[in-house]
Amino acid sequence: MAPSTQKHAKQAPLQLPGGFTVVPVQFSQSSTAQHYLYVKEHRVRAEGSSSRPLDRTLFVLNVPPYCSEQCVSALFSDCGAVESVELRERPGPQEHTEPELSQYFRTPRREGFSVAYVVFKKASSVAAAKKLSPATPLVLSTEQQPIRTGIQKWADQYSAALVDTRQLQAAVDAYMLEHDRRKEEAAQREAEAEGADGEGWVKVSRRGHTASRPHSEPANHRALEREKRKRARKELMNFYTWQHRETQREHIAELRRKFEEDKQRIAVLRAQRKFRPY
Repeated sequence: MAPSTQKHAKQAPLQLPGGFTVVPVQFSQSSTAQHYLYVKEHRVRAEGSSSRPLDRTLFVLNVPPYCSEQCVSALFSDCGAVESVELRERPGPQEHTEPELSQYFRTPRREGFSVAYVVFKKASSVAAAKKLSPATPLVLSTEQQPIRTGIQKWADQYSAALVDTRQLQAAVDAYMLEHDRRKEEAAQREAEAEGADGEGWVKVSRRGHTASRPHSEPANHRALEREKRKRARKELMNFYTWQHRETQREHIAELRRKFEEDKQRIAVLRAQRKFRPY
């Protein structure tokens, strides 16, 4: 956006620790209060990506809540052509989320001061943004691109919240079609992954896809070996089951024998009692 019409002597950029440069801004031409942005070149290699090139990205702190991506883009347009602007609540790597299928299913952005990643088309624009004079504040709201606040902003938000039911139904239908398509693709990938297990077995999926069984000699040999091991495990399991049952039978018989002996011993003791009070 165009700088204010105030006359100031040109000053050198104000540098802060950490490599930040102070960029003063004001809301409108008639504003007397100033706000300060802090900018520096984006040099975090761990976050370097195609959307945040290290040589063409400007990192901006203290962006006001009423500034949108369009406002930030217009603010630094005098430094060079802006390719993209990304506003975030806090600095950090990009979060790769699924693309939004409709404007009605977006998560509202939190209102508050934020940070911005401004990507220019040329690397020289980043240097130009770092050389902005602190004596000439940039203007956020102009006649060409005004920023609505207060009642005007709330009225616009209310009007934007009123949607046509037919448009909303069309958006819901498109969302569900895309959802069903993704589910079908995931199911198809899962079915393809459930093919032959590499050991000669044939797997039949719910979609009816079958994998051919190899007829090579090593595959037949491995199949016979697996069958032998399975049969041996089954016989061993049956033996352990029979042994466990026999052990239980012997234990129950021993308990019954001891019970009968205890009954006879108690009967003898009762018969030998000498003290009879009645």
